[in-house]
Amino acid sequence: MALDLTAEHKILLALAINAQKNAYAPYSNFHVGAAILDENAQHHVSCNVENAAYPLGQCAEAGAISAMIASGSKQIKHILIASPNDNFCPPCGGCRQKIAEFANAQTEVHLATQNGQLKTVKFTDLLPLAFGFDKK
Repeated sequence: MALDLTAEHKILLALAINAQKNAYAPYSNFHVGAAILDENAQHHVSCNVENAAYPLGQCAEAGAISAMIASGSKQIKHILIASPNDNFCPPCGGCRQKIAEFANAQTEVHLATQNGQLKTVKFTDLLPLAFGFDKK
């Protein structure tokens, strides 16, 4: 684990890695975990769930967003995506748009590798000119 992680980063990373262990990825063997910190300081986690009828599976980010909404929250402050290897695993295009629905200009996206590297970007840098983002 990287030494320069904040306490919140460490919590999000631990939650995402724990969720990642439960990923159902028999087709790609690419296990991803995601953890969200919402506007109410609550954490929400998920992992990817594949399906033989591709593309009916669900990304880890989408599952964490669903858990956040189910809890009654509506705003992503931070989201961390844990990669199954030593490369950063940014959200796919669909998940970027899903994040945009609940993000604002201050929302941070943290990308974590298995060897503990962390890269943080503002959501607006990850998906500039996101569809519908200008309505917020």
